[in-house]
Formats: sequence, C-alpha cells, structure tokens
Amino acid sequence: MTSEARSTWRFPKEFWAANFTELFERMAYYACLIYLVIYLTREVGFDDSEAGTIAALFAFFSWFIPAFMGALADKWGFRFALAMAYTFLTLGYFLLGAIPSKPVAILSLVLIGLGLATVKPVITGTSIRCSDEHNRARAFSLYYLIVNFGAFIGKLLADPVRDTFRDDAAGISGLREVNYYAAGAAFIALIITLVAFRVKHEPGRGKSFGEIASGLFKVLKNGRFMCLIFITAGFWFIQGQLYATMPKYLLRMVSDFAKPGWLANVNPLSVALFVVPVTYLVRKIRPVSSIGIALLIIPFSALSVALTPALVEVGILGETVNLILFSLHPVMLMLVVGIAIQGVAECFLSPRYYEFASKQAPKGEEGLYMGYQFLNVAIAWLAAFFVSGHLLEIWCPSKEVVAAMPPEQAAHAYDHAHYIWFVYALIGVAAFVALIIFRYVTDRMDRKAGVLD
Repeated sequence: MTSEARSTWRFPKEFWAANFTELFERMAYYACLIYLVIYLTREVGFDDSEAGTIAALFAFFSWFIPAFMGALADKWGFRFALAMAYTFLTLGYFLLGAIPSKPVAILSLVLIGLGLATVKPVITGTSIRCSDEHNRARAFSLYYLIVNFGAFIGKLLADPVRDTFRDDAAGISGLREVNYYAAGAAFIALIITLVAFRVKHEPGRGKSFGEIASGLFKVLKNGRFMCLIFITAGFWFIQGQLYATMPKYLLRMVSDFAKPGWLANVNPLSVALFVVPVTYLVRKIRPVSSIGIALLIIPFSALSVALTPALVEVGILGETVNLILFSLHPVMLMLVVGIAIQGVAECFLSPRYYEFASKQAPKGEEGLYMGYQFLNVAIAWLAAFFVSGHLLEIWCPSKEVVAAMPPEQAAHAYDHAHYIWFVYALIGVAAFVALIIFRYVTDRMDRKAGVLD
C-alpha cells in the first residue's frame, strides 16, 4: 500500500470528540480575552497598570506551563485530565463574572490558566495518538482549522453578548455576561468530554517534573535557540497588543459602543486569505529570510495606527472616512489596517519559524526543543500586557481618570495617545535589527563550521 493510499481524512471518534471540545474552549478563551483588561479595570477595580500586570502574568502562566501539565495528563490519563481542565475553565470563567472582586479575579485567572495549560497538550497529544506519519499533517491541519474557527466565533459573539445585556442607565456594562458566555462554552466542552471522549490508551508514566525541568535548562543553555526565541518575541509583543492595548484604545478613542471583538477578527481573516499564497511565495527562500520579512512588516502594523493623527491633520483622512457602504472613524480604520498587516506578517513568520526552530535543535532532541517553541509567545505576552498597562495610564487614561482631571488638562488627555503605537513600532524595528545581526553572526559561524555554503 502506498503512502498516498494510506493518507486519509478519517480519524477515530476520540480525535473528533477532543477537537470538538477545543472549538468551544477557544470560543470561551477569546471571548474572555478580548475584554479581559477592560473587565479588570471597569468591573473589578484595578487601574490600567495593575490590570496590565495581572493579564501579563496570566498570559505568561498560560503559555509557559503546558509542558508541565502535559506530564500530569500522561500520568492521569487524557480523559480525566481534559475533564478536570474544563471543570477549572467553567469555574474560572463563572467566578470571574459572578464575583468581580480583586482576590476572586486572581483566583479565577489561576483556574483558567491551569485549564488552558492542560487542554493544549491533551488535544495535541490526542491528535498525535490518533494519527500516523501518513496523515499527521492532516490531523494537525484540522486541529489548526478548528482552533482558528473557535477563536473567530468567540470574538464574533463577544460583542453581541455584551450589547444584549448592556444597560447604561442601570449601570450594567454587559462585561460580566461575556464571562458567563465563556463559562457556558467551557461547560459544553466538559459535557462533550464526559459523554463522547472515550480514550483507548491507558495512562502512562510520562515525564517527571524533574525530567521536564532538566529539559528546560538544556534549552535555556542553547544560546542560538534562545536568541531566536527572544528575537521573535518582538513580533508577538506587537501581535499581543491586539488584546493588551487595542480594546481599551478603541473604546476610549472612538466610542464605548465600538466592537473590539469584531475588529480583532480582522487578524484571522487576513491569515485565512493570505497564508496559502504567502507560503507558496516563500517556499524557496531560507526560513530565516521569511522570518526577517515578517519582522520587517510588523512595525508598520503599529506605525499605521501611530500616524492616524498626522494623516487627519494633512487631510488624507477626515474626521470620518466614508467607504462604499459605511463610514468609519479614522482611528478604527487605521486599527483595521494595522491588524490586517499583523495577519499578513504572521503568514511569513509562523510556518517557517517552526521549521527554523526545529533546525536549531541538536540531532535527536527535536521533540524537546519544539516542546518549548512557545517560549517566545510567553515572554512576549508577559511584556506586552505589562508595558501596555503603563503606557495606557500615561497617554490614554480611562474616562474615569480623565473626568477627575482639571478641565484644561482633560481637554488634552488623549492628544498623545498615538505615542503608544510609536513605542510598539520601535520594538518591532529593534527585533528586525536583532534578526539581521543574528543572521550575520550565525551564518559566519556556520561557514566556519562548513555547514553553510
């Protein structure tokens, strides 16, 4: 039987059950995430810098510990681990909305982080167990499709949920209900797990925490790999502003009735439109060159938003921008442009980054290194939310803070709000320059070693 004949889109029931739960998990996560920093300030009572710090630690926690939770999932068995994860997520999202107090919010985010960190290795592990070398690529393409579809639907529905329950006269923001919606989606995932997810594989020993920690230290000592991690973190730092800065910036600069969830969906839409042609375009160039193109493009994502006041001042943009079917505020238009640029840049980076990262691993240790490939996102989002909170306080404060200002100061409170995006653009430029240096140094080392022509 040929490999082509053995390639198939048919997978066991446990594969479909696990990935169907992932659809609802992503719906829950992105609905909560798009409004998280807003909820932490408006409903819970944190200021911008505090909310940014808490969201930063939450993001880092969620991206950093999946390897450790994956070890526990191997020991406990996937079904038990997945049910536990969705229980944590359901409770976490529900408590976040039901009791908007600072201690409960922190506890809720810990529960959510533990759930997220457990779901990722279980779903990907199930996809591996339910496929072989002939159809694994198809298994992961389905997984990636479901992840992005869930993210799209989650953000798409978050705004209508908020608008449906919002009542300004009664002081109801609708933000708590967004968390209830997330809890409901997580609960559906739990029910599917209990009813339909039947695993044939028995729990195994898995790796111990000691073995995982030892692997982490081995990765951290690889200078070339860690340089790649920190350089590409510059890309994800800017991409993370889609959730760290954009929602608050949009509501404060445009209107409290604007829809950040819909705006955020410009990113996956751009990826869906351009990932195939971009992948074809860069198929013959080195991975580091494709990553370099992404890092060259990404500063323009932030720069397009930063230049909005200048474009209005010179008359390129008006106070409203009239399109064919509707009009947009210039800030909203340039946010759309910036987010679309992010999506295009991601098409150049993500597929080739995985390839490049795997080549940095010593032979025989590819699995270990790829297990820590998301360290760049963990580091980037830790910095992105932390920096965002402080910059918002300086240049784009909340309406409550502005209301407490003297009238002459309040009138100019947002005059320099766009400076935030200049900072992000400079970080993107720094990442691009760092990659150029990285490429020069590593190419020189490889030529001396005789591994690069």
